Amino acid sequence: MAFLIVLAALCFLMFAAYRGYSVILFAPVAALGAVLLTDPSLVAPMFTGLFMDKMVGFLKLYFPVFMLGAIFGKVIELSGFSKSIVAATIGLLGRSRAMLSIVIVCALLTYGGVSLFVVVFAVYPFAAELFRQSDIPKRLIPGTIALGAFTFTMDSLPGTPQIQNIIPTSFFGTNAWAAPWLGTLGAVFILVAGLLYLESRRRKAAAMGEGYGTELVNEPVAFEGGNLAHPLVALLPLVLVGVLNKLLGDAIPRLYGASHSFMPAVIGETKPVVQEISKIAAIWAVEGALLVGILCVLAFAWRPVTRRFAEGSKAAVGGALLASMNTASEYGFGAVIAALPGFRLIANALHAILHPLVNEAVTVTALAGVTGSASGGMGIALGAMADTFIHNAQAAGIPMDVLHRVAAMASGGMDTLPHNGAVITLLAVTGLTHRQSYRDIFAITVIKTLAVFVVILAYGLTGLV
Repeated sequence: MAFLIVLAALCFLMFAAYRGYSVILFAPVAALGAVLLTDPSLVAPMFTGLFMDKMVGFLKLYFPVFMLGAIFGKVIELSGFSKSIVAATIGLLGRSRAMLSIVIVCALLTYGGVSLFVVVFAVYPFAAELFRQSDIPKRLIPGTIALGAFTFTMDSLPGTPQIQNIIPTSFFGTNAWAAPWLGTLGAVFILVAGLLYLESRRRKAAAMGEGYGTELVNEPVAFEGGNLAHPLVALLPLVLVGVLNKLLGDAIPRLYGASHSFMPAVIGETKPVVQEISKIAAIWAVEGALLVGILCVLAFAWRPVTRRFAEGSKAAVGGALLASMNTASEYGFGAVIAALPGFRLIANALHAILHPLVNEAVTVTALAGVTGSASGGMGIALGAMADTFIHNAQAAGIPMDVLHRVAAMASGGMDTLPHNGAVITLLAVTGLTHRQSYRDIFAITVIKTLAVFVVILAYGLTGLV
């Protein structure tokens, strides 16, 4: 019964998200409904002590990133930089390779360390402009961005700084470059299969005479300035964000040390405010890089940006609020579900899978799917079962690097179900619905889930690491 309650809560939330209902409203309804059926006395304590605590904690850390990412995307749009880069891309690659162009831009940003959510805000203006000029249906944009940002550069390519590739290091004693050949193989499989799928969707739409679309929402505003900036100038803010994110990420811990405290100047007795730098250095780095990126755009395109900045910034902040609240609600939902007895039954049942790598892959991707979070599902799985995974792997002679790569790639498998925060953010930013675009996101999800088992098979056949 406990398992069915968890499954019902998950299915209800996925159904609500797919039908277009607000996850901000229905995530607590689904979570607390499961609590009510499990132990009615825990509804209020779970809501305040767990759901709201996790939700507010997420906003405390990440809302500035959402807001600055949205503002960065908006000034890129208002400056005409997106149009400049798109024009250069079409001239270089041709209109038929619009999807490849967007995937490459997303991949470069995420591999450079830019948050997945920031990439959505930053790349959407480019994608919309490029798809419009190439007359490719707008509904294919989410799947294209998902392939570039949510897959191979998130957890497969060795060295990626995304959190999904960092979490396993603390459990297996590895580093971000673990199993480079297997990771590269998985990345190539995802990229090739994903592009082939998206290209088939584009060709089918073209054969049916479907163009970009009309009566769309959240469309980037048309550039009303004079001449477009040089493409290299337009690219500079994106390059700065990626480079400074890396440099600041390295510099902040050296400047502040392991922790930093200060005494607030207020009336009465006070306690020092202590910051654990290791937990927030990456967030500060992204925020600093985005601020510099925004200032760079303003320096090169002051007039066209400031002419419509008041109205544009309101729209950007509104989008950031919606996106961050959606994701925070999902975070709270995952925390409540993970605290229920039914979730423990799911985790324990996965022990029955005998092959060490298959057991790890299925466990991590299943828990990521239930919680709607790659990092959350992997954190729960490794926190509870890492010792078991290590013991089984050592008995089978499997290196820790392989465990690392399989766990990272599996976390990015079934995490992108309809209730996933990144999926909901992507659809909200692009102004599309699950009905219009989730089919393509799900196809990419299936491809990246299959890639984990391709990697496991390759290791089993060749011993490649």
